[in-house]
Amino acid sequence: MILGALQTDFRDWLTCGSNDAAARFAPDAQAGLVVYQSNYRAALMACLEESFPRTAKWLGAADFHASAARAIDAAPPDSWSLDHYAATFPQSLAGQWPDDAVAGDLATLELALSEAFVGPDAVPMDANALRQIDWDRAVLTAVPTTRLFTLQTNVPAIWSALASDADDPTPEPTAQSANILIWRQEHVACFRSLAPEEAEIVALLIDGITFAEICGRLVLARGEGAGVQTAGQWLGGWVADGLLHHGAPG
Repeated sequence: MILGALQTDFRDWLTCGSNDAAARFAPDAQAGLVVYQSNYRAALMACLEESFPRTAKWLGAADFHASAARAIDAAPPDSWSLDHYAATFPQSLAGQWPDDAVAGDLATLELALSEAFVGPDAVPMDANALRQIDWDRAVLTAVPTTRLFTLQTNVPAIWSALASDADDPTPEPTAQSANILIWRQEHVACFRSLAPEEAEIVALLIDGITFAEICGRLVLARGEGAGVQTAGQWLGGWVADGLLHHGAPG
């Protein structure tokens, strides 16, 4: 057996338990194949358990393990590292639990928080530097760990309850998709819900937007006084939260 064929058969045995692949190994290797497959599946299961602890708590151990096993069967690793193996699990859960939207939403939130935690570093804007900035030209840019996405249920409240061991709130579909902002402030991955108006502006912050344009949009929506006041309030909150990247032109 050439090395390439041996590797292919071994992969097929690990990922799907192919009897045809196993049969091409020597008889005295059969017992060892089972050991390797058990270790492979245990490693993937542990990866999902560590990545989604609150989702596991929500579903319960038995249902979570069954869902994880189905996901492992459907999607073997496609990288040399397990760092990104969890990426497809929220979508898998959403498909497996069509009547429990919390499962997919909760996994989506947990994955986004873990990705923000290991995301690229950036120097946040210092509140003391705000006085030196030329606000007519200043371009505001969100830190690179920033993500904005929508969820269909009250998962932020459920996540918080699970994190604090409080009673789980009743799952509730939201009247409209909930806008969730994810970012890392210093060494902590953070999230909060955004009203649609702020979510629209934050989406533009990810690529960079001038403060003047933010003011202009809000003035059109709210009038001059309220628009400028809102822009100032949001700016102060973004700086306090460490959401803005240092380096706006002054």
